[in-house]
Amino acid sequence: MLTSTTNDIAGHRIVRHIAVVRGITVRSRNALSDMVGGLQSMLGGRVGAYVKLAEMARQEAFSELIRHAEAEGANAILAMRYDANEIMPGITEVLAYGTAVVVEPI
Repeated sequence: MLTSTTNDIAGHRIVRHIAVVRGITVRSRNALSDMVGGLQSMLGGRVGAYVKLAEMARQEAFSELIRHAEAEGANAILAMRYDANEIMPGITEVLAYGTAVVVEPI
């Protein structure tokens, strides 16, 4: 699956626009992450416990996005973006979305 944050893919032309597609996940922190993250935040700098959690959530949302696009018959996703919202303290929704299209090489 080709993905791009732009509205086109170099060397390809769009032959069909399909639909907006999305992948979503909802993640919560756990007590261990909070403890480690709290200690790291007191020391300053990068908070690795939360970086790992955020990256896992983005990867899961991205994988769901790919599955949704494939199910719609797409071979590419354009204008791909991420969004995140806190549903309640410690619980975050991560959304990956874009436009599913069919492209072919020029």
